[in-house]
Amino acid sequence: MASIDIALKEAMTIDGAIGVALVDYTSGLTLGVMGGGGLDMTVAAAGNTDVVRAKLRTLEMLGLPDGIEDLLITLDTQYHLIRLMQPRRAGEALLLYMALDRSRANLGLARLRLRRIEADLEI
Repeated sequence: MASIDIALKEAMTIDGAIGVALVDYTSGLTLGVMGGGGLDMTVAAAGNTDVVRAKLRTLEMLGLPDGIEDLLITLDTQYHLIRLMQPRRAGEALLLYMALDRSRANLGLARLRLRRIEADLEI
């Protein structure tokens, strides 16, 4: 099992990684942030919790029993990947948020690596 710092460092080795954050999406508070360059990962992560909460509400209104694995936002030069973590304790609502340089990233591999990082993460 990896600590938050180790998991974030591993995520930053993904090709094209700009920044990564571990976030509680009920409150928008970050538990850890790494990288970002010119992108304020804390602000971006907190803002994207609104996207997650809106999608969860929509699924509930539609009566769909499905959960969200991840969300992808494509910008002109970046991918923003939001991976909801499987709760390990009651009330836990965490996500891994990653910004990637679109010209250097392999989206499929990034998704696979984030899934593995999530599985090894110990909170």
